[in-house]
Amino acid sequence: MTTIVTGTATLCVFDPALLRHKLEEDCDWWSIPSAELAAVNAGQVAFFNVGGDGAYELALHAELAEPQVIVHLAIVSGRVFIGAGEDVTGGGLEPDTAYGGLFVDLPAGSYRVQARRDGAHISLAFVSDTRSSNAFGDLVRI
Repeated sequence: MTTIVTGTATLCVFDPALLRHKLEEDCDWWSIPSAELAAVNAGQVAFFNVGGDGAYELALHAELAEPQVIVHLAIVSGRVFIGAGEDVTGGGLEPDTAYGGLFVDLPAGSYRVQARRDGAHISLAFVSDTRSSNAFGDLVRI
């Protein structure tokens, strides 16, 4: 288990290779709902609105029996960042773990990111899948 601290009430999960095109955009490009939704629906990033700023305990699982939400995600480099929304690629910066978050190694492919929140506890699972895009009409919340 690890702790993720967010000042944007958001957890993000993504392969940094898929968001390099956002490197020179404003650091808060994703705070525009249409931009966030477009990136999530393209399978480039999973943003989970957690309802409030603060510290959240994160646990990774092989699979969740009853996820609250599933986001399809593409992974091309085999390296996935999980951290606070404010650590997403942008403003000339890419994520690192100096201020929190973690990197997880997964084989390249398409995944269902299953998510569940119980208070300050967040559970995530990466399940191999054939689909890497989404069709959300609104921002993702857990």
